[in-house]
Amino acid sequence: MNRTVYGCLLVALAVFLLVSVSLNVVQLVALVGDQIPGMAAPKEKMTEKVQVEGTAGTSEKIVHLDLEGVISSMEAGGFLQSALPSVDILKNSLEQAVADDRVKAIVLRVNSPGGEVTASDIIYAAVKKAAEAKPVIVYMDSVAASGGYYVACGATKVIASETTLTASIGVIMASTNYHELYGKVGLSSQTFTSGAFKDTLSGSRPMREDEKAYVQGLVDTMYDRFLGIVSEARNVPKDVLRNTVADGRVVTGRQALEAKLVDQIGYIEDAYALARELGAAPDATVVKYQSVPNLFTALGLASAKATPPAKMELDLTGAMLPKLQPGMMYYLPGSFLH
Repeated sequence: MNRTVYGCLLVALAVFLLVSVSLNVVQLVALVGDQIPGMAAPKEKMTEKVQVEGTAGTSEKIVHLDLEGVISSMEAGGFLQSALPSVDILKNSLEQAVADDRVKAIVLRVNSPGGEVTASDIIYAAVKKAAEAKPVIVYMDSVAASGGYYVACGATKVIASETTLTASIGVIMASTNYHELYGKVGLSSQTFTSGAFKDTLSGSRPMREDEKAYVQGLVDTMYDRFLGIVSEARNVPKDVLRNTVADGRVVTGRQALEAKLVDQIGYIEDAYALARELGAAPDATVVKYQSVPNLFTALGLASAKATPPAKMELDLTGAMLPKLQPGMMYYLPGSFLH
């Protein structure tokens, strides 16, 4: 083997070792970052894609964001992260838009049936905070119900199309009771608790009346908060809402306008036009924020938590319905729990 070939092999080996060491360093930082104060994976910066061209030479922008699917605090790592609704990604996007002086207004397109109570509340708070700095226009697409409408209440203005399904103002919580099935197959359950309500919602026994009242009280508390947020945002008394559209029903965009739940009927183009008007930027370019995985997220290493072992499940829904957790409260239409 001549010296030239030998030298090339050494260079290739050195490059391979350097890449290997670099990847291991990245993995180590990602795995221990959350354990060391001040060390964390870098905050993801959104990239921009032009949706609607503005006047040539303008630097002013309207940012388009999307909230699509069931709202959940659960996260997916790796390449799937950018394909699923993410509370953190939406919060980061709103913060980035507010911090950018060239962004004059934000359009948030909502196409969601709702989701977890807390996740919806977190996004609502982020939208409301952004709206205190810049106009935020929510455009309701096919559906913006329950938690989706909850989020919209944080915006400056809300636009729905004629065929939008929205409202569903309410809270739902469900569990499955199987104690009679246990009796038929000869099974029983022994549960040891530290208090009378510790195993409330257990499916292995009938539910007591005091437990029913307790759970209903939790649901009513969350409902009252939802009602208060809608009342404040839409300037409609809580009693009026409670006795009309705030009974869990879904309404169309036109019905929502009549009930003062939205500000106008229109399409996404109308949302862009209103954003330009409220942002005093008639020539602004409309850009869409996109999440592009960095090295941490692409490798699925950003989380300090280890990936749980894979398990096989039989899905009889054809993956068309969201997987909801028993005992959790949701801002969702009731049909999603059956």
